[in-house]
Amino acid sequence: MPAAAKSIAAPAAASAPPLASHFPVRLIQIRRQASMTQQALADAAGVHVNQIKRYEAGNAQPTLEALVGLARALHVSLDQLVFDEAERGPSDDLRLQFEAVSHMADEDRRIVKALLDGMIVKYQTKQMVGNFSS
Repeated sequence: MPAAAKSIAAPAAASAPPLASHFPVRLIQIRRQASMTQQALADAAGVHVNQIKRYEAGNAQPTLEALVGLARALHVSLDQLVFDEAERGPSDDLRLQFEAVSHMADEDRRIVKALLDGMIVKYQTKQMVGNFSS
């Protein structure tokens, strides 16, 4: 399922707001929660303080390498740094269903995963066929 899940994330990411729309706010919040100055974060992440200022002002977007450095310096995951809590994970109704599945026997969980894999492949196939015909 991991390969299918990765593929399905791409269309969702395309419809999600760009990194620039909420990243500056998240960076400021997390930096302040960590009681770090812009200079301290820059030093810990291995970037110039002017870059931190640009990121927080929304005037620049960090590279993947810079994001990893920022996340490490702030002791958070990349998900926590980049995504709002509501942007990750299943919706509430699916969350309850996944919780119920997590309590099932191993064989039943494997069956549910296989069903999900099949539905994901079906969805991805429809998406690809739709992209070819447009």
